[in-house]
Amino acid sequence: MTDFILVDGDEAIFLPAFGSAVVTVKPGELKASGKPKLSDKNICLEGDESSVEVAGCNYISGGFVIPGVGTLKISKLASDQVAQKTKNSKPVMLVGSMFDAEFEVTSPAKQPAPPGPPVPDGNPKYKGKGNFMTTNMKWKAT
Repeated sequence: MTDFILVDGDEAIFLPAFGSAVVTVKPGELKASGKPKLSDKNICLEGDESSVEVAGCNYISGGFVIPGVGTLKISKLASDQVAQKTKNSKPVMLVGSMFDAEFEVTSPAKQPAPPGPPVPDGNPKYKGKGNFMTTNMKWKAT
């Protein structure tokens, strides 16, 4: 199956559900390391997904209703998000289906516990999903 090749500046769109956590998501931007250009933009190669890091996203989880903050990242591409055939040393990235995402807590959400201080969320990471949105509507790969 052919799919569109990802290029510099394309967006990673994260879904808000990260297990029991609900994250106020923002899109992340891909930084391409591939030198071949499509429409004057460098192409994304396998490994460029690590360039996506979206800090400062609020979240809540279960009874932890006082929002915390964390960072969104791509943890693993789906098999259909990497081209099987390539002329480059590394395979090019494709729009594909859904990637695995991770939300790393930097400041935990808290649960009110009157009359004492709020109790912090003890979970350092949450797992979720996301997909890519591309500006390239011309070039495809398999």
